[in-house]
Amino acid sequence: MGIYDRLCSRQTSVGVVGLGYVGMPIALEMAKHFNVVGFDSLKKIHNCKSMDYPPPSSSDGDRNGAQYGGRPVIAGCIDDLADASFYIVAVGTPVDDSRTPDISQLLTATESVGGMLKRGDYVVYESTVFPGCTEQECVPLLERISGLECGRDFKVGYSPERINPGDQAHDLTNTPKIISGCDEEAVGEIARVYGRVVRAPLCRASDIRAAEAAKLLENIQRCVNIALINEMSMTLGRMGIEVSEVVRLASSKWNFTAYSPGLVGGHCIPVDPYYMISEAARWGIDMPLTRIGCAVNESMAGYVADEVLRRISGSVGMEGRRPRVLVLGVAYKPDSDDIRSSGAAALRECLSERGAECDVVDEMVDGEAVKRMYGFELSDSPSGVYDAVVIAVAHECYSGLEGEWFARFTTDPDALLADLGGTYKGRVSNLRYWTL
Repeated sequence: MGIYDRLCSRQTSVGVVGLGYVGMPIALEMAKHFNVVGFDSLKKIHNCKSMDYPPPSSSDGDRNGAQYGGRPVIAGCIDDLADASFYIVAVGTPVDDSRTPDISQLLTATESVGGMLKRGDYVVYESTVFPGCTEQECVPLLERISGLECGRDFKVGYSPERINPGDQAHDLTNTPKIISGCDEEAVGEIARVYGRVVRAPLCRASDIRAAEAAKLLENIQRCVNIALINEMSMTLGRMGIEVSEVVRLASSKWNFTAYSPGLVGGHCIPVDPYYMISEAARWGIDMPLTRIGCAVNESMAGYVADEVLRRISGSVGMEGRRPRVLVLGVAYKPDSDDIRSSGAAALRECLSERGAECDVVDEMVDGEAVKRMYGFELSDSPSGVYDAVVIAVAHECYSGLEGEWFARFTTDPDALLADLGGTYKGRVSNLRYWTL
């Protein structure tokens, strides 16, 4: 009996290692069809146990009409996953301070799974990695710890995550899923398991390395395209040309893809290109376009800081004191609490390095997490008056403010509203206005 049939008959379960923005949606969807056990850090386990699970939908039944709609069991110890047979590893793969790939979480999770691995088990990785990582780093570790042989005793696959936090239109179930495995049998069984939860097409890769590379290409393409529009924004801005109009005009051609300039942050675009750059270097290959794209995007915080301070440098009353700047939003994207690789945090650092007194407000995020990650305190609310207000992240709570709100916290009509996403373009007349 294959792993899919064993899962369907409840003879075994799915074990999800990592219950973050990727692992938790997987656990919730899988639990509608199979027994699921999930594990992560104690803090995340506490958060998971206290969360409200969504009710099963009417379409969550199996082919015979039986309604599962179960809930994942949140484990307090990794050993609680020992009875599982289909392991999904969805842990973080960040880069360190020198932009070097850090797969320590992945290897730790692999060691844990290796200690529980049995004949007939499957291990599927969803974490973003460099091409060859699954077979060169993870499989040997699984084999060494378990004493089993991949392909003969257990199977391995790679199915890269495509979760976009906060995106209500594209989720696990309606986004095409890339499937790969160590052999044809593995690919077939993994496809059957994911096919129960993913309604969109399953895209089968010829091998695991192709699937790993596809995930990186998705985000490297976005990185380079965003870098291009950021570079154009910086250049056209100095020429006095509005980049938004240029994009609108260029978009009239059928094969032009529109991107918006801005600060780049999060868990993908500032991270994934370095996994490819690092592995390419090991093969003696340089990737100048990708490197330059990363550099352009990383320079945006400094560019915005320079533009803000340049535009308020001649304000009345600035003599002999530090400029005061209010930054609204520190999450990496609107209406999210995710602060990883925050472009707004980088902007705050650049403003401070250039002599500005900077307050950051973001009611969406955890202030303690900001302090741990970036070393500064969030302000509960604006305090006093500012020479510039920067809307760095257009959370919904910051997109409907009135001109009077800005007037209460700014020095005079010479104060600047730096609206990086263009949310208030044409809406605010009592302040000087600038956007990317």
